[in-house]
Amino acid sequence: MARASFGIGPVRVRPGYTREVELPITRLVTGAELSLPVRVVHGREDGPTVWVTAAIHGDEVVGIEVIRRVVSRLNPKAFRGTLVAAPIVNVFGFTAGDRYLPDRRDLNRSFPGSARGSLASRIAHLVMTEVVGRGEVGIDLHTGSFGRTNHPQIRADLDDPRTRELAEAFAAPVIINARLRDGSLRAAARERGSAVLLYEAGEAWRFDEWAIEAGVAGVRRVLAALGMVEPVDEVAPTPSLVSRSSGWVRARRTGILQLDAVLGQRVEVGDRLGGLSDSFGKTLRLVHADRSGIVIGRTTTPLVNRGDALIHIAGLEPHPAPDMSSRPAAPDGDALPHDLEPDLS
Repeated sequence: MARASFGIGPVRVRPGYTREVELPITRLVTGAELSLPVRVVHGREDGPTVWVTAAIHGDEVVGIEVIRRVVSRLNPKAFRGTLVAAPIVNVFGFTAGDRYLPDRRDLNRSFPGSARGSLASRIAHLVMTEVVGRGEVGIDLHTGSFGRTNHPQIRADLDDPRTRELAEAFAAPVIINARLRDGSLRAAARERGSAVLLYEAGEAWRFDEWAIEAGVAGVRRVLAALGMVEPVDEVAPTPSLVSRSSGWVRARRTGILQLDAVLGQRVEVGDRLGGLSDSFGKTLRLVHADRSGIVIGRTTTPLVNRGDALIHIAGLEPHPAPDMSSRPAAPDGDALPHDLEPDLS
């Protein structure tokens, strides 16, 4: 018996085909219609339905390229199941060069949304109805906020066996047990019963190739683990390091920052991470690690004020040290890439 077509918005996608769909959001003041772009890969064979989203924050472009590369390599004739991909959720922010919506709302604090609410609430409702509500597994792609860059990592509910299995299949360098944030896509999707992975890597408004490559490989591994594609032909990735706590090392003086620590670096309490100086180069204060673990994020801003977040360190569960020699290096010598405060994803 042939597989049924897949309905989304006003469109039905036949099995064995890929189709782009425009889901209407609103009309601009000019009268032009603004839509949410979605691409559906509806496999010829039965399988699970997975959704992938990116650019919920308009400046987080790494995920857009991850989705483009993943979808371009899928053959719907050989695909099992259905993939619903929304590469630019915050269309307003992306086109305006802004992280947020025109009313300054954070879209990732507006889920599950409402069909009669604010602009943010309406977009959130559309995404929940047409994208998230159709799948049982989801991957939400993010980067660091402006002025920060992140080591490739998965944030997820590691106490849920299925979610943890998928997080391990993704095989990012680090997986973090991250609590749910009210209003986030991950929290709303989890409430609907989806197993959700949140991928963080790279910096806002940058196509960091190392972050893109790690994301593409991870999404493909998850699809393979779900039986939707054949396993990735690669050397077995190093098992992810696991973290259940993290925190930021903060500036204890105002000054010009010179960081020595790089993404992916293992550190111990007291290790020197960098220093703060005045405009003539006089050292004002050294920056030291206040906990042991791995560097999962860092500021990219040279001028910092007292109290600013500088280095994000994730504490690690006991685990053999990874072999970093097989991982490509990030730019400027950074290895591949939550005081959960602030969780900007």
